[in-house]
Amino acid sequence: MIHGELHQSVRQYINGRWETSATTGVSANPSDTSEVVAEYARAGRRQVGFAIRAAADAFPHWSHSTPQRRADVLDRIGTELLARRDELGLLLAREVGKTLPEAVAEATRAGQTFKFFAGEAMRGGGENMASLRAGVQVDVTREPVGVAGLITPWNSPLAVPATKIAPALAHGNSVVFKPAELVPACGWTLAEIISRAALPAGVFNLVMGSGREAGQALVDSPLVDAVSFTGSARNGERILQAAAARRAKVQLEMGGKNALVVLADADIDHAVDCAVQGAYFSNGQRCTASSRLIVEAAVHDVFVARLHQRLKTLKIGHALERGVDIGPLVDEERLARSLAWVEIAKEEGAEHVWGGEPLKRATAGHYMSPALFLARPEHRIAREEIFGPVACVLRAADYDEALALCNDTPSGLSAGICTNSLKHAMHFRRHAEVGMTMVNLPTAGVDFHVPFGGRKGSGYGPREQGRHAAEFYTTVKTGYMLA
Repeated sequence: MIHGELHQSVRQYINGRWETSATTGVSANPSDTSEVVAEYARAGRRQVGFAIRAAADAFPHWSHSTPQRRADVLDRIGTELLARRDELGLLLAREVGKTLPEAVAEATRAGQTFKFFAGEAMRGGGENMASLRAGVQVDVTREPVGVAGLITPWNSPLAVPATKIAPALAHGNSVVFKPAELVPACGWTLAEIISRAALPAGVFNLVMGSGREAGQALVDSPLVDAVSFTGSARNGERILQAAAARRAKVQLEMGGKNALVVLADADIDHAVDCAVQGAYFSNGQRCTASSRLIVEAAVHDVFVARLHQRLKTLKIGHALERGVDIGPLVDEERLARSLAWVEIAKEEGAEHVWGGEPLKRATAGHYMSPALFLARPEHRIAREEIFGPVACVLRAADYDEALALCNDTPSGLSAGICTNSLKHAMHFRRHAEVGMTMVNLPTAGVDFHVPFGGRKGSGYGPREQGRHAAEFYTTVKTGYMLA
């Protein structure tokens, strides 16, 4: 697909065939907006309907395929992803603006995810137990749900789709995959690799287009048995209402307002590293980014001073340039939003420490210096998800206040603590109201083989990733038999 070409024309993949659409869109390189990465076909409701019907027709055969066949398909996909990780990373960096090392790491993760679920396809699982009645045998088994509609975000256009597609196929479901409109080339490339993995026609389908048209068609269709969505809380709530109304299974991952707590006994330089990686790498465009840095009063000033100095040393530039720490934001709209948040913070009285300015580089792109503020809990910058390179520091008198501030949010995805106290680390892991905790680690950065997800407003439904993915992509059947 990539093979040295700069401009791709990408199409839908429906029932084993590549198809064009009546309308098209383009994706541009955020590091150099004069460069078009891809021109893509936009699917409307009718074309999405064809893909859903194809998936529904293919489901009975695939759902009864052998574990070995499913494992072989997934292993083949993972092998190609890993073999092409450098090439795929280059494409991802061009389309999203992640630095090249980050992009290659994401391509690697996608390959590893497919490999992991190749193993899960073989492991299966079930229970056999004695009944309360003599001579009766009880079996508890898992069966695939049906057609899975998978709607994925632009910020991780290979890793997040892999997290959804791989378990869906491993457990015998058929798939209709809709990537975000900003990343059609990444979505198409993943689909192109999957298309060569010896899947029966209709088991896997790609539809590209807007959430308003293509996404809504997936959510509304009575033939779609399960909808998995990663994106904004606003869109997630709409999807939940629409899909749940027709009793489809729903899985939502909707971001968070994640906190990193720094206690007085922490290694301050290490805590600064955790803060920079968690809050600013990938331009803060991660659902697990730590945009709230809650620091114990005794080390507040020294932490802020060292973080300030560290931010001054970061290199912001073209995603493909060697030595760049942070690339551009993904598009003009996201840059404008982040810059607007800087102004909101200033207007509300948060103390501006550093950054928050648009930057010019050799190529026209969506560049911005990472912004740091000192804030109070009531400031909007300390309460609402920004999804950009903007973070604030909140002062806490002690550990108890820091934990209270950490939990004072309607979100609950990830939270971290930097401390050398085993007592506080263990207490934090138990009492932080989130789905994932990090001790002396950045809040962003998770493994692919363990559960991922949040509490409160950050998520809904079973967890993603690892063996727990079976909770969403299968349904449980209990069988009784008189021996």
